[in-house]
Amino acid sequence: MKLNSIKGVPVKGKKVLMRADLNVPLDEGNVTDISRIEGIGPTLHHLLKEGALVYLASHLGRPKGEINPDFSLQQIITAMEQCLDIKVKFSDDCLKCQELGEGEVMLLENTRFYPEEKENDPEFAKKMAKNFDLFVNDAFGAAHRAHVSTHGITEHLPSYAGFLMGKEIEALSPLLEAQNVTLVLGGSKIDTKIGIVKNFLSRAKSALIGGALANTFLMAEGFDIGKSKSEEDKFEVAQETLLMADAGNVEIVLPIDVVVADEIGPDVQTLNLPVRDVELDMMILDVGNKSTEIFTSKIHEADTIIMNGPMGVYEEKPFEKSTKSVLEAIAAHKGTTILGGGDTVDAINKFNIPAEKFTHVSTGGGAMLEFLEGKTLPGIEPLII
Repeated sequence: MKLNSIKGVPVKGKKVLMRADLNVPLDEGNVTDISRIEGIGPTLHHLLKEGALVYLASHLGRPKGEINPDFSLQQIITAMEQCLDIKVKFSDDCLKCQELGEGEVMLLENTRFYPEEKENDPEFAKKMAKNFDLFVNDAFGAAHRAHVSTHGITEHLPSYAGFLMGKEIEALSPLLEAQNVTLVLGGSKIDTKIGIVKNFLSRAKSALIGGALANTFLMAEGFDIGKSKSEEDKFEVAQETLLMADAGNVEIVLPIDVVVADEIGPDVQTLNLPVRDVELDMMILDVGNKSTEIFTSKIHEADTIIMNGPMGVYEEKPFEKSTKSVLEAIAAHKGTTILGGGDTVDAINKFNIPAEKFTHVSTGGGAMLEFLEGKTLPGIEPLII
């Protein structure tokens, strides 16, 4: 897949709308992870060096089409200025663009304050596009969304891929034909993971399933999961996947033991017990010790590893062991290792595992999964040459 890159395009004096993924985690208005901000640096600095007038568009959270100060991008300006060493101006409306001088950057307010954004409304796209000369999409993390600021805008402006977008496609594309892949999947929602499992059935070596995702599969196999988080309405999907994997000789590895507790917290009492012994008010909150050993053993034997989602409630110390052990095993692996998903990246940071230990850490969670399903993403399709 070859993209129409912004590299080499004359931009001096041009008003450039650059779609970034600045959907960063916040704690009382403070950015807790700057990796997505850092990711847009190469494209942004290139545009500024070439004399472009850069306007940044992004979403933040889920304001549901309403103006909500809790989701204002104004909160991230200080972090952007410190991280990227630039001066950032701010527009309180993504449709209002004040004049900029050379070398200046303007951050536009949350595009999702307008319901038309998610509806990919053509008229809204025209209104947004009229302020600019060209469009650069560097938001791989939002590339699976057919929104105005990722897709609709391309109907009205010459459109190019930023360097981060190009880096993601370059890293992920070879996986579409890779053989003997080992999938490591966690998190909670089966819908976001099932496509990648099905797409890799003919080429996967094994799929290691943890997190609340595993609970749904365990339930499908007839186990009592107590009060554990699961998706009861996806019972049949899990069963179908298990049957397909069996037919394709792909090993689905589910936990044989788990860490349970009655509640979630930093100091709760836990038990590590076989899956068959889970009952009543127990909640499965991490993969057990024996299962973690099996998972890490499979990782050591793997050729190519793709991980998306944690193995348990890694945010709390009693339930962090499996996620930490799995990530450390992948970091020590000498083959191709691809990671993605916000929680996965957060876990890497929490356990102080350098991103450089992995072949590629994607800035997209859902976008990475859909791309690896073999889908043409709406935010990428207009950029393909």
